[in-house]
Amino acid sequence: DGECIRTPDGALVRHGDGIHTTPNGIIYTGTWKNDKMNGTGRLEHPSGAVYEGEFKDNMFHGLGTYLFPNGAKYIGNFNENKLEGEGEFIDTQGLEWSGTFHYTAAPGLKLKLEM
Repeated sequence: DGECIRTPDGALVRHGDGIHTTPNGIIYTGTWKNDKMNGTGRLEHPSGAVYEGEFKDNMFHGLGTYLFPNGAKYIGNFNENKLEGEGEFIDTQGLEWSGTFHYTAAPGLKLKLEM
């Protein structure tokens, strides 16, 4: 459901705001450009994983929040679906870690302590 435009060759593509649900239950609510997720949106997976933030060409790209199925959460920068740059990770115990992320590595993360 949502906005569409017709391309010069006559194809109808998603462009603007809309909602798309796949047959396997993945739901995207947000902005489309040239039939791709672009701009801001929310992607929900049946596993419980949820990404909310910026998209570029169907990828997590820019600032966003990713909620893992186990309840852990990452808030920060993404680059082509990868955790990249400054961010914050809240683990399943509720402990908050901050630092610089490089895909699956995050050397030097610092634990935030409540005093």
